Amino acid sequence: MSFSRKRVAILISGRGSNMRSLVEAARDKHFPAEIALVLSNVASAEGLKFAQGQGIATELVEHKAFSDRESFERAMQARLEAHGIELVCLAGFMRVLTAWFVEQWRGKMLNIHPALLPSYRGLHTHERALADGVKIHGATVHFVSPEMDAGPIVVQAAVPVLDGDTAEILAARVLAQEHRIYPLALELVTGGFTRIDGARVHVEGREDSSAALVCPKG
Repeated sequence: MSFSRKRVAILISGRGSNMRSLVEAARDKHFPAEIALVLSNVASAEGLKFAQGQGIATELVEHKAFSDRESFERAMQARLEAHGIELVCLAGFMRVLTAWFVEQWRGKMLNIHPALLPSYRGLHTHERALADGVKIHGATVHFVSPEMDAGPIVVQAAVPVLDGDTAEILAARVLAQEHRIYPLALELVTGGFTRIDGARVHVEGREDSSAALVCPKG
């Protein structure tokens, strides 16, 4: 039985390591999403070269060329519409989005954050987790809302904070889980397994009822 894969755009500003994990997952013809576009606001973003090497369409919309955020975002919106994009994934996209843009993609835009939201919103999450002495840290994939690092949570991965951890060591452990859970979240959303109910995301129709929580060892 054939099915229609959702057309996904990934927005990046740099090397796009999470983008690569999504591209890798989407190589499977049974994956419910295809990476149809990689868009960056930075001309030198390494991820653009990677995407081009994979035969993926790319677009460059440099924010510096626009006088305000909304003008920049309207230019991005035009490119997304031109490519027939149905869902957007933010992957190291280093721009704060306006409410106008978020509303265009409400329920259709995902972000990954290197912490167990709602804890440690914003930057320097690993340093802050270590400073607070927490024993569990992790990563979160969530739908984007106008409030920064908020929105209904799709998948989380927890990792232990170990004695001797530095911010760099902890970041590497978290990043490994980011590369696992972002493709999982995209599969759940584009495969029709998720339902947003207010602030919560319900995962339905999967044999693995714990699909939204990843707890690796060590």
